[in-house]
Amino acid sequence: MHIMSPSAIQVVGGPAMVFITFHSMLTYCDCWWCRCGLEPVFTAVEHPLDKVILMITPLWTPSPQRIADARITAFAKSVNQSYGLAVGPDYASVHQWSIQKPEQFWAAVWNFCEVIGDGPIDPVLLGGERFAGARWFPEVRLNFAENLLRRRDAKPALVSLLENGERREIGYGDLYLRVAQLAASLRAQGVVAGDRVAGFMPNIIEAVIAMLASTSIGAVWSSCSPDFGINGVMDRFGQIKPKILFAADGYFYNGKTCDSMDRVASIVEQIGSIERVVVLPLTCPSPDLSGIGKAVAFDDFLDTSAQVINFARQPFSHPLYIMYSSGTTGAPKGVVLSHSNVCATMAGLAHAGDFTNKDVYLAYLPLAHIMEMAAEMVMLATGAAIGYGSPQTLTDTGLKLAVGTRGDAPTLR
Repeated sequence: MHIMSPSAIQVVGGPAMVFITFHSMLTYCDCWWCRCGLEPVFTAVEHPLDKVILMITPLWTPSPQRIADARITAFAKSVNQSYGLAVGPDYASVHQWSIQKPEQFWAAVWNFCEVIGDGPIDPVLLGGERFAGARWFPEVRLNFAENLLRRRDAKPALVSLLENGERREIGYGDLYLRVAQLAASLRAQGVVAGDRVAGFMPNIIEAVIAMLASTSIGAVWSSCSPDFGINGVMDRFGQIKPKILFAADGYFYNGKTCDSMDRVASIVEQIGSIERVVVLPLTCPSPDLSGIGKAVAFDDFLDTSAQVINFARQPFSHPLYIMYSSGTTGAPKGVVLSHSNVCATMAGLAHAGDFTNKDVYLAYLPLAHIMEMAAEMVMLATGAAIGYGSPQTLTDTGLKLAVGTRGDAPTLR
């Protein structure tokens, strides 16, 4: 992300209006969700007294070496060699080529990011002249979790700092093992591809493990934040009939310990499709599960004998997540993301975002947020570490992550 600062302010008499001009000298855009840095952006808002002209210039721009080492630069070189083109390496050139030649672009993304899957990538697109009904990579089968769990070493994968001061960390090798154990348990419980698995948990390490274990089987993951009221949860989970519910006994927020057990019990009572409730002790070592039918503690549910994940590769369009609209215009609407998300999001993170295994990504989003599921999880495919914290931990402790520097820019994003 580019950091901007005011470089000049000029107050001019006349009509009451403020003009803010953003000037960027960047040669490529570092933001995968926008095109900042490519051209000036002009915004005008009313001001009661004067016309104020605010000139804004970057505080930081990438060095020539950083640009040369960027993954988007390497991607552009690969494209040019493969197709005999002269694309990039700036973001605008790559973006324009992706629009003009989408099939070439996505084939190049697949190969450059080394997406793991079966089947030929050709044809890349069928029915591309239609918006609805177009089919991407129709001959391919892949698994989202398999692409995220490539590493098996001790490098930190997930780091969290709870508001009670507990710092928790898991490496890529241990993450793979825990996912293997939980996936084996889900299979033993009868979970198969297409079944829905729901999470009613804060954004913690076990929530990621549950998501990866579910999607490794081909089950569809869905989640709600534990600060949702029971009606908000039912408006969402009530639509999808989950077979398994993962929940935490509570969570810490703003110096308070919040209990979730009554709402978990109510969810189980109202959704008859739930066959097992897996409860993570977070706020107390041994929560009372007697009031929740079908409940078992997280560690007791794990099949500790499992060592290997049997990834179930699915069609490119197979459902991966069910997220939800806000519900401001009626009941929340389900938003389905497919296993193709691994390819689309890796394009953003690896290319324009320039994330590598040297980076630490700070995740400050609830588990119900679509960006948490759609983007942040794919950080694991780059080998980066994901750090979790809350406003309290950020303020009080600075989120004590293993944060270093990479070249001329901070790795904490």
